[in-house]
Amino acid sequence: MFGREKKSGSPVSSLEREPQYGNNFYDPDVPRADSEYDELNVQCPSHTTQRKLVAKIDLRVIPVLSILYLLAFLDRTNIANASIYKLREDLNLQTTQYNTALTIFFVPYIAFEIPSNILLKKLKPHVWLSGCMFLFGVVTICQGLVQNYSGLLATRFLLGVAESGMFPGSFYLIGMWYKRSEAQRRYSFFFGSTSLAGAFGGLLASAIGKMSGMRGYNGWRWIFILEGTLTAVVAILFFFIIPSFPEDANWLTAEEREYVKARLYKDQGRSAAERKIGFRDVVNVFKDYKIIVGGFMYFGLIVPAYGYAFFAPGIIQTYGYSPIQTQLHSVPPWAASFTFAMIVAYFSDKLKHRFAFTLLPIFIAIAGFGILITVHTNHRLEYAALFFVTMGVYSAMPVIVCWFTMNLGGHHRRAVGTAWQIGFGNIGGIIATYSFLPQDKPKFFKTGYSICLAFICLSAASCVVYAVSILMQNRQRDRSPRDLGLTEYEKTEKGDLSPDYRYLF
Repeated sequence: MFGREKKSGSPVSSLEREPQYGNNFYDPDVPRADSEYDELNVQCPSHTTQRKLVAKIDLRVIPVLSILYLLAFLDRTNIANASIYKLREDLNLQTTQYNTALTIFFVPYIAFEIPSNILLKKLKPHVWLSGCMFLFGVVTICQGLVQNYSGLLATRFLLGVAESGMFPGSFYLIGMWYKRSEAQRRYSFFFGSTSLAGAFGGLLASAIGKMSGMRGYNGWRWIFILEGTLTAVVAILFFFIIPSFPEDANWLTAEEREYVKARLYKDQGRSAAERKIGFRDVVNVFKDYKIIVGGFMYFGLIVPAYGYAFFAPGIIQTYGYSPIQTQLHSVPPWAASFTFAMIVAYFSDKLKHRFAFTLLPIFIAIAGFGILITVHTNHRLEYAALFFVTMGVYSAMPVIVCWFTMNLGGHHRRAVGTAWQIGFGNIGGIIATYSFLPQDKPKFFKTGYSICLAFICLSAASCVVYAVSILMQNRQRDRSPRDLGLTEYEKTEKGDLSPDYRYLF
């Protein structure tokens, strides 16, 4: 079924199909009276239903990857919570040295994104992701033991190395399990772990901050040590439970694996999971201008996303709160963003539409930054504006990444394209780290807010360009003959560039 196209009047014998499982070969195309068909007309194994099987996949894939990324984002951004508890004073950080420490993280994080996805495919997800997770847990512990600015720079750099594979690897893995029409809620729940990490980090920091002085360590050191220890311990457990690709999932039966592959084949085309990714594949992916546009869609939102994640405690503290009150007040905006993101994802999947659900949250975020730029004496309104910012930015981001990722057909285009979007987008993190400078504090951080607003508008414009591009290509393919004499191998190599492929709008 997956090696050639089934032609009318010339059915492919099940004996010609691979793989076979003794005498119990399962072929989704062979009708069975006791089986149901899904909306793609793919036959489900008789012992289960599509709903039950997708629920089984959900329980095995989404919670594990969400916890993994929650801890990754927590270890990446907990420096913002630590800065409230005398980190700058203990390490004698001057002027923009704190900002530089934030920036150095992104150098290896960006550089290693594409190589990381290639290694993920080669080494298997449970090995690569759990190994990286253990490493960044250990580095976070070391971050709590540094004695000077140089030590902080070194640990932040190593943290960027270890975390480089987490986000694109997880997004890539999720994309190889779900159809495009059902992916958004899964992506948003996974991406929502960043919001949960922000809320969880604020609560933890408010509690851990009370340990200040224990064994001679200020509260910021305990934040790094305890949260890093939690990550390292969980990583050991996750080595045994992180899911693999559908082709290698031993927790599914042979029939279930074939059905999962069949439904994805109907929805996205053949994946070419068996073929290695080479340098020529990477070059060919970048010949498609939509790949570049996809990078800018994400890039524009990364600046406000990291601007908020790294500087929210400092911003909230200017409203007159104590260190512990600041940590507690950082929790509600994160919680609201998670709830709103799930609402957006639900309706996006229900309507099978992405474009409008990128612009609506972006407009909400623009309203939030508009308030922050113009209002400086009403702290309640300013605090409310932070809700608009988080709800808008952190709801649009998963839709943008899901939209782009699930429109990439085949393993090699999706692996490279996803890593590119995340890697290039995270250059915005470097801009974000220098957007909110200490000298701007008396000016109510207007410069930082203005920078964030400009990049949000860039993201909105890129989304419009991408939407117009795929709409035009879909219409062009509808007008063109579908049978161009391409073999199944050639269609597989083209991925979403195949004339049979239609992009989700």
